[in-house]
Amino acid sequence: MPTSADWLAVRAHLLRHRHALAVQAVSEYPDVPRVAGTPLLTAPDWTPASPVPLADLSLDLRVSPPLPALPGSVLPDGFGSYSEAMAALAAPAVFQNRETYRLLGFGGRRLTFGLGTYFDGINVGEACAHEYAAREAGLIDALPLRAAVGNPCDPRRRPVNVAVSTLTLRHDEASGEATFFLHWRDPKRVGHAGGMFQVLPVGVFQGCTEADFSLWHCMVREFAEEMLGAPEIGAVDYEAWPFARRLTAAARVFYLGMGVDPLTFATDMLTVAVIEAGEFDSLFGDLVSHNEEGQVLRGLPFTAGNVERFAHHEPTQAAGAALLSLAWQHRAQLLNGLGR
Repeated sequence: MPTSADWLAVRAHLLRHRHALAVQAVSEYPDVPRVAGTPLLTAPDWTPASPVPLADLSLDLRVSPPLPALPGSVLPDGFGSYSEAMAALAAPAVFQNRETYRLLGFGGRRLTFGLGTYFDGINVGEACAHEYAAREAGLIDALPLRAAVGNPCDPRRRPVNVAVSTLTLRHDEASGEATFFLHWRDPKRVGHAGGMFQVLPVGVFQGCTEADFSLWHCMVREFAEEMLGAPEIGAVDYEAWPFARRLTAAARVFYLGMGVDPLTFATDMLTVAVIEAGEFDSLFGDLVSHNEEGQVLRGLPFTAGNVERFAHHEPTQAAGAALLSLAWQHRAQLLNGLGR
């Protein structure tokens, strides 16, 4: 086993080179489809031919089956899991083991979930990223943990915690123009994808009440927390919450696909929320410049040039790059269609 010092050196290498390592890691999966020419891996039935209104997706909750045992070769001496090592040696500011909804299957427009925890995903995904970084740094020769996982788009082989990633489009009906918002994730504050751009808002699908088993309710909470700086939202009555009612009435929301980061196996549902300019300005007039996870970039024009820049030339998380590319492909339907 590596020493704690060795582990920290590889962890630092991983943090410095996340984007480049993610792009390289695609080569480990030559037979797995990718989303819109980006590094994001996907399964054939995960990405529809055209945007699907979010309300057309249905969710089931079942008992989670056990997972196969995986090797722990990247753990430093004395630690039983990757999350335990992170918590002790390199904990980011936001690092809590909350209960999550674990993806078990997806067919047609029906998603099946069980229960899991946030650290379940860290223990496999970040460990696989660490192993890959160690090999690329010339410290090890093989990837036994990654090999044991196999196709990362198969939820039977690993715990799949799903994040709902939302591209928010402020649409001006009069001019026909739209703007979008990005998040720069501070590596000192987050456990995943630090130092990279991502769409806004994004949140792991989790909850503390039966009402939280809803993709839209998850998104509403993240809009409030990431874009308005609201404190962490626990149990809430969505019908009585004024912000939730107004956002529900204002947003047209679409599902565009789902994919897996080739380095960390982070799995994201790709969604778009279109909000007309007047409603957006009323809801988000107090848009924050920073939140608990990093910096918020304001109002970038939704143009071919900006999509190309952030999808292919900036260190953008694979899910964000894929979502921007898909949204640009489907821009006519997104900006003029109906959803949710």
